[in-house]
Amino acid sequence: MSTGTSTFVIRWINFLTMLLAVAVVGFGIWMSTHHDGCRKSLTLPVLGLGGVIFVISIIGFLGALKKNSILLWIYLIMLCFVLVAILVFTVLAFIITNNGSGHNAVGLRYKEYQLQDYSSWFLKELNNTHNWEHLRSCLVKSDDCKKLSQKYKTLKQYKLAKLTPIEAGCCRPPSECGYPAINASYYDLSFHPLSSNKDCKVYKNSKAIKCYNCDSCKAGVAQYMKTEWRVVAIFNVVLFVVLSIIYFVGCCARRNAARSQSKV
Repeated sequence: MSTGTSTFVIRWINFLTMLLAVAVVGFGIWMSTHHDGCRKSLTLPVLGLGGVIFVISIIGFLGALKKNSILLWIYLIMLCFVLVAILVFTVLAFIITNNGSGHNAVGLRYKEYQLQDYSSWFLKELNNTHNWEHLRSCLVKSDDCKKLSQKYKTLKQYKLAKLTPIEAGCCRPPSECGYPAINASYYDLSFHPLSSNKDCKVYKNSKAIKCYNCDSCKAGVAQYMKTEWRVVAIFNVVLFVVLSIIYFVGCCARRNAARSQSKV
């Protein structure tokens, strides 16, 4: 790749990534002013990601603009660390999300989830009292359970519904308990549970309690996190390929810049 071509490509790629970084930082600032505690917990990682992308982009842009081999060396080293970090995170994400799947229940169109099916990392994180209290407060504030009675007006609609993992695990008792459903948000708890599952006694019809302290709720959250992590992992694979190409172009630009400086 010629000197002009490689430096031109690096300049424009890093200019576009600078704009992306500004957008990421802006989103992080918006999250910091949001009143949702769940979203605020992601503020620092989002701001950090935007900051790292911006700094690397600035260094790459200036190195390509001035054809400075030192700046391009710094740019390549930082980009190399990012590539290694993405690779490690992606491998760990696939390992962590390898276990866990839903179980079909008789008469239901959705699956139920059991906490013990998931990886030891999920079990450790979700069984941590501090972590779960934070997640539980987020679930109580969310509309997942509140909207069930609005989405499914009749009992027939509710029984034919395809609930999400969180709705299935946190908003209702496990089907093995045998509690008759009165509507989408209320169960007849006067019946003796058919199962010894502790979740059967933990569940309450109160909007503030529901099954938020149940293992089935933790399993629903684990399934949701597993799905999200898989999406992030797949995105990281694409990002890794793109950044690898940028890294190759950056190597060409650095080599050509070094040649240009040696001729001067």
